[in-house]
Amino acid sequence: RMFSYRREGGGAPGRAGTARFLARHNTWGFVATRAARGKIQGMPYGNCLLLSDGPINNSTGIPFFYVTPKDNTVTDLLKNPMASLTLPEADGNFCRKNVIDPEDPRCARLTLMGQMVMVPPEEVEFAKQAMFSRHPVVRKWPRSYEWFFMKMNIEHIWLQSW
Repeated sequence: RMFSYRREGGGAPGRAGTARFLARHNTWGFVATRAARGKIQGMPYGNCLLLSDGPINNSTGIPFFYVTPKDNTVTDLLKNPMASLTLPEADGNFCRKNVIDPEDPRCARLTLMGQMVMVPPEEVEFAKQAMFSRHPVVRKWPRSYEWFFMKMNIEHIWLQSW
């Protein structure tokens, strides 16, 4: 028999509320794309990346990333921008508090699918505020890595919330 725990502090009720909560409170996610080079060309490929959906006091639901072309995932995205971003509930308190493995079906997962694009010049200041307010340490990352901002233009949403 399936059993469950009451969720506390998970934002607005329902599926949309759960999705918004995951987008707002995750500080990292798994970005998957297709490899665009070498012997693994065309193969699925992914990496965990830091993200922010806006400054601490202004969540937008749009994931922003601070990336470098030295990262193979970013190189792939610059050639083929289609990607998926999975945001697990593992970062939140529900699974940890209830001693539930993050892979347990009761721990929700949100997957956003769409195109990863460079943030246009008129949005760069907002992207900086979004990323640096949640991840202040990235300001100190080596400038020689040619960091820039990307965001996901979301086309599809898949929420696994059992």
